[in-house]
Amino acid sequence: MNASIVLTVAQGKRLIARAVAQMPEVKAALENGIIAIGRGTTNGYVAEELLGFKIPKGEYVAGRTLPPGVPGERLGRGAYPDIILRHGQQLADARLVDIIQEMHAGDVLIKGGNALNYPQKVVGILVGHPTSGTIGAMYGAAVARKIHLILPIGLEKLVYEDLFTLSRLSRQTDGHPSAPVPSLLPITGTVITEIEALQMLCGVTASLLAAGGVAGAEGAVWLLLQGDKDALDSALELYQGLAREPNFGLAE
Repeated sequence: MNASIVLTVAQGKRLIARAVAQMPEVKAALENGIIAIGRGTTNGYVAEELLGFKIPKGEYVAGRTLPPGVPGERLGRGAYPDIILRHGQQLADARLVDIIQEMHAGDVLIKGGNALNYPQKVVGILVGHPTSGTIGAMYGAAVARKIHLILPIGLEKLVYEDLFTLSRLSRQTDGHPSAPVPSLLPITGTVITEIEALQMLCGVTASLLAAGGVAGAEGAVWLLLQGDKDALDSALELYQGLAREPNFGLAE
């Protein structure tokens, strides 16, 4: 049996966040370890699901993509402190780039991305900071220490080219002076999209059927769901619960 749903970008972020919060490795680290949540729009939703309360998500971003003419501070100034949980308790004044020194196998690092090659399960991060920001400070250590690296990312960020090839192209030094190309850093980890979220939460198989929309549904995805009636009923009930998720808006 099959069914279809349409998820806006914000609904997809909330869905992904709920699935991340239910992952066994996240629950284990919430109980007995450290969870470090990198800045990003989807990660703001993840933080809310783990903390149990709303945060000013526009303040928990690093880079941002906005329409032409909209200043970055309209989304937020990145003023919210880094979100790090030890044994389920939020640490005050802790910094992501410092806590990595205390993390080890079994702990969890959550990092979003800007591009996704889904068949390869590779995520690309646009790097603007001259020393590559949080991911540059933490990725090598996360790999070496076998920290769970979870990559929540929506299907609206799909790209079809190989991200390692794009990374090499992005690092060429002959960029146009008025339109410089940000470097793309490919990383690997456990990718969680709307597809994985629906499988985890409802036991349905999801496929990307179509994409796009207008009037606030730009970036929306059509998903074809397959499963037995009980699984599809569960997925549709979850979908109805996402109906009122507001779009990620600008600060007033």
